[in-house]
Amino acid sequence: MVCLGNICRSPLAEGILQAKLDSNKYFVASAGTSSHHKGEQPDPRSIRIAEKYNIDISQQSSDHFSINHFDAFDFIYAMDQSNYKNIIKLARNISDKQKVKLILDELNLDKNLEVPDPYYGGDQGFENVFKMLNQACENIALKLQ
Repeated sequence: MVCLGNICRSPLAEGILQAKLDSNKYFVASAGTSSHHKGEQPDPRSIRIAEKYNIDISQQSSDHFSINHFDAFDFIYAMDQSNYKNIIKLARNISDKQKVKLILDELNLDKNLEVPDPYYGGDQGFENVFKMLNQACENIALKLQ
């Protein structure tokens, strides 16, 4: 799960998907295309909205997306077009590129919809983002199981 800073959207997506999967069979992680927040906890608003739905993301820490993620993961979900393009720029080959998708394409195939960044918005923005990601992660979990 990849967004810009790895403190709002992608930590939520990581927590939501992990809650839907058997952690003994699946490893879910998140990262940001920017290293600005590396090592930081998720935004307190992301932590609160996850807690509202009984998901604990408070122990996550921001990571920076790197070429190594292509080797470590089978699927890479970008939250928006900008981050999708930043990930694709790092791809070494067609195999790397085929791993990358926009997460909301799991809801509306090839519509190129984006998860809005709630950072500068209020609590309702985080609620809306949670709901979008929850639906997309439900589809991903169903495909994986």
